[in-house]
Amino acid sequence: MATRLLKLAVIYLIAGMSLGLFMGITQELQFHSVHAHINLLGWVSLAVAGFIFHLFPDLARTRLAAIYFWLYNLSLPAGLAGLALTVAGYAWAEPILGIGFTAVWAAGCIFGANVLLHLTAERQSVSA
Repeated sequence: MATRLLKLAVIYLIAGMSLGLFMGITQELQFHSVHAHINLLGWVSLAVAGFIFHLFPDLARTRLAAIYFWLYNLSLPAGLAGLALTVAGYAWAEPILGIGFTAVWAAGCIFGANVLLHLTAERQSVSA
């Protein structure tokens, strides 16, 4: 799971940087919130989760980890699309924005529950 999260994080890194470059070149800055969310929720959050699962592989083997992975990675693109469409002036996309990012929040809570419930003080082996 750590490898999949890190690869997805890099995809968001490239997407966020590309959007930032586009905004800089065109001076179309209205999508700055989309750019920030791609970088923080896509690149940073997924990379941190990937590193945590790499350092503590037992956390990645739980049912909560699988639920987190799928909920987060299905809802984040929906939330980002809803945000982009809302910023572009499409009011009908506001429910997509709300549902998408509420699900991202729920996935974050599941990730947190996984860490709080399953991370032990015992030394865990780091997978190669």
